[in-house]
Amino acid sequence: MTAADVQLVTETERERVEHWRAEELVRAGYDPSDAVALAARHDIDLHLAVELVAQGCPHDTAIDILI
Repeated sequence: MTAADVQLVTETERERVEHWRAEELVRAGYDPSDAVALAARHDIDLHLAVELVAQGCPHDTAIDILI
């Protein structure tokens, strides 16, 4: 096996957290592109974002509230 055959993927802790946050937001029903954008914003409370839609808040309105 040559060095070209081995591809190392180094993901930072921050990237892992953002990936997990995005997955949780998609699971809550957010559009994937919105989920990625919200996940990158560490000033936005993930639990609040999920709770808003769980309580029936439309996604667009939830995003307006969160941002």
